[in-house]
Amino acid sequence: METFLYEQVAGRLEKLIRKGVLKTGDKLVSVRGLSEEQGISLSTAFKAYSELEQKGLIEARTKSGYYVRYTPRQLPQTPQAPQQTQWPPWPLAQDKQDKQDKQGEQGEQGEQGEQGKKGGQGEPGFPGATGEPAAPGNPTDAILHRVYTDLSDETIIRFSMAAPSINLLPRARLQKTLMETVRNHPDGCMGYASAQGDAVLRRQLALHAFSWGGTLTEEDIVTTQGCMEAVTFALKAVTQPGDTVAVETPTFFGLIRAVQGLGLKILEVPVDPETGVDIDWLAQAMKRTSIKACLFVTNFSNPLGSCMPDERKAQLVNLLAEKNIPLIEDDIYGDLYFGESRPRTCKSMDKTGNVLLCSSVSKSLAPGYRVGWCIPGRHLQRVLELKRIHSLSSTHLTHAAIGQFFAHNRFDLHMRQLRKALHTQSLAYIEAIARYFPPDTKVTQPKGGYVLWVEMNRSVRSLALYQAAIGEKISFFPGQLFSVDVRYEHCMRISFGQPFTPAIDKALKTLGKLVREASA
Repeated sequence: METFLYEQVAGRLEKLIRKGVLKTGDKLVSVRGLSEEQGISLSTAFKAYSELEQKGLIEARTKSGYYVRYTPRQLPQTPQAPQQTQWPPWPLAQDKQDKQDKQGEQGEQGEQGEQGKKGGQGEPGFPGATGEPAAPGNPTDAILHRVYTDLSDETIIRFSMAAPSINLLPRARLQKTLMETVRNHPDGCMGYASAQGDAVLRRQLALHAFSWGGTLTEEDIVTTQGCMEAVTFALKAVTQPGDTVAVETPTFFGLIRAVQGLGLKILEVPVDPETGVDIDWLAQAMKRTSIKACLFVTNFSNPLGSCMPDERKAQLVNLLAEKNIPLIEDDIYGDLYFGESRPRTCKSMDKTGNVLLCSSVSKSLAPGYRVGWCIPGRHLQRVLELKRIHSLSSTHLTHAAIGQFFAHNRFDLHMRQLRKALHTQSLAYIEAIARYFPPDTKVTQPKGGYVLWVEMNRSVRSLALYQAAIGEKISFFPGQLFSVDVRYEHCMRISFGQPFTPAIDKALKTLGKLVREASA
């Protein structure tokens, strides 16, 4: 999407600040000086400075002008990719199953106990695969239930909510579109939609795919009740119970539970916080274990926020195509980029129909509308069959309304405003964490999405920290929920979906105090 002139000017200045050319405390040229220097109008120069001011990069001082507020050198260090040591210290999927078959239940329990010891030590290195869902009474399941219960408590500061604040969503425009859809539809959307989904919505999604490099028609798309249903259909289409699925580590706990809930084993693949999945590691894993599918979030992963560069996406697509291993690409955060252009998808590089792209508007426009979709490639008919079995059709009214919202060009305008707000909020949250948390804290600096991955001193246990935080009416997601074991128990995920307010600042200050106490 073409950017406005003031955004271009602001972007160039932001790069100078991020590279440290402009340092904290440096005075910027006046608005008039910027106007003359760049050959732009005074209003454009003022808007450029306002843009940087909203992001917290500069500040206006009365009767003095604009100054650089901070540079990245003041921010916390970012977490590093796990140090590669040897081949995974935990058994791989089929190796573990073979050993279980031979040793029986008693041997299995002993092996699991040993694995738990290794995970509890938080050792570096890479995990293998595990197929067992969490055991009943598992503390991570209990805390997950508690966190989700707390989401409905309006008195709690919910850093756990990886979704937009309702105040950032176009409520009035959506309500207007809903009413227009009811009035203009022949049956008021009271009947069933087609199994494949509302035709207008699918047509608009096909047009929208151009932004991420896709060339689609409405016949390539199946609508679903949100992204998770799309992922579930995709998993069922390409796997059978007992198969092994490769996922990122850390990754969204919802994906872990979706895989486990289908009776599938998990192979956790290490992820670089900047460039995403370790493709070399994955290639080696393919030689040692039978992987039936990969489930990756290639754009602004949850919780690391990593975004795979285009050349690495192409490398991944080619690798999996050669091995005929389907790639389920969760692109739910792809539209939430902070840069100048939307990142491409692996689906845009798919020449064989091997990539099944899943997404929704739950993180961008209307979480409660449950509008998602799957672009299944050569697995289209199987996904359609699964949808007919499980849900027959999608909710007609909300899907038709979102189709109309796209058709009236309201989505792009809304997303421009939302991305700007999220970028500003992310910088404010990171700066507050740098100010209030211990100096050895590491925080990701994502280029899109909603979440920050916070790595604390290894003496901190995030489950215990959560219990202390909830007593202060503060909620976040403990790190160990993002893996099949406890290697991330010293980490947490914080969402910056809520606008930065004095209440948010106070909550981060309190949380930082609790972290300091826990690491003392």
